Amino acid sequence: MTDNYDDIIDLPHHVSETRPRLSMEKRAAQFAPFAAITGHSEAIEDTIRTNDSIDEIDSDECWDDFQSI
Repeated sequence: MTDNYDDIIDLPHHVSETRPRLSMEKRAAQFAPFAAITGHSEAIEDTIRTNDSIDEIDSDECWDDFQSI
């Protein structure tokens, strides 16, 4: 599977000469989860709760009702 990368697999790791290395804390902060939309998870939970409280509809019954229209 490494056939595609044989030409680069053994190259040394690049180290920037112009940018300093990030501390472990700053590197970790880049991968920390963030909420781009505040309240989104609460809205999803409300939707799940609402859907759980709705009785399931029998598809055969719906089809029969539809055909009678």
